[in-house]
Amino acid sequence: MTDRVADLDRRRVRAAFQHAAKSYDSAAVLQREIGDRLMERLDIIRHSPDRILDAGSGTGYCTRALSRRYPQARVVGVDVAPGMAREAARRRRRGFLPGRGGREDHVCGDAESLPVASASMDMVVSNLMLQWCSPDAVFSEFRRVLRPGGLLMFTSFGPDTLGELRSAWGSVDGAPHVHDFIDMHDLGDALMRAGFAGPVMDVERLVLTYPRVLDMLRDLKAIGARNAVRGRHPGLTGKDRFAGFCSAYEAMAGADGRISASYEIVYGHAWAPTGSTGSSDMPAGTVAVALSRITRRG
Repeated sequence: MTDRVADLDRRRVRAAFQHAAKSYDSAAVLQREIGDRLMERLDIIRHSPDRILDAGSGTGYCTRALSRRYPQARVVGVDVAPGMAREAARRRRRGFLPGRGGREDHVCGDAESLPVASASMDMVVSNLMLQWCSPDAVFSEFRRVLRPGGLLMFTSFGPDTLGELRSAWGSVDGAPHVHDFIDMHDLGDALMRAGFAGPVMDVERLVLTYPRVLDMLRDLKAIGARNAVRGRHPGLTGKDRFAGFCSAYEAMAGADGRISASYEIVYGHAWAPTGSTGSSDMPAGTVAVALSRITRRG
């Protein structure tokens, strides 16, 4: 996992999301759907937070959802791209939050070095950010900013994500065009190393379909999901290689002629222990699951 993270150009990641701040919402259908599913999981968890951190908040979709769910709380959205934080703040000011909502703040900051005081948050939520970071560094920061008994809820993409895209490029050249996403078990291990108690994790798979390969690529660009692998081709992709990639992708089209983009979504939650003994100090009602028993759920 460490090698995978080292292969990512973090400056390029930040620049890509900065560039996508204005176009993000037009294409982030999947991100909103997964965010909604993450929020639904809070229905079965007994927790009444006063201060919540939304890490990797983007344009603030989950930040606003958290404000509606916990109107008594202060919700702080943090994103690595200044443009994303500004866009989230603009939407808040212009009344994009219907109904009752709590107090919101939107700031720019790196999840691996959060601009947040230690033991200041009751909950940390992160939707589809971890795949762009070092989980060890991020989980360590989440553990630092959570108060004892605080809750962490997150999603990330698993290794089966964009398998069609990876396969189509693999038939053309050997260069990396999609970075390696992190397995659920590795994320569970990272949670334990960071000192979290009782990690509970599962996966599901979603598929988006498109009429053309270019439509899929346009959506990825619009949300800032660009190739940030250090070993990528430094220049523009040649016309012949790109045509070969498109042909290989189109050959995988379904009977209706549409091409698919598959996503493996990893869900996880864990608690900041209330003492020094780990899982035995979890809040009442929490079920601890040993890492050896964590399995994939299709």
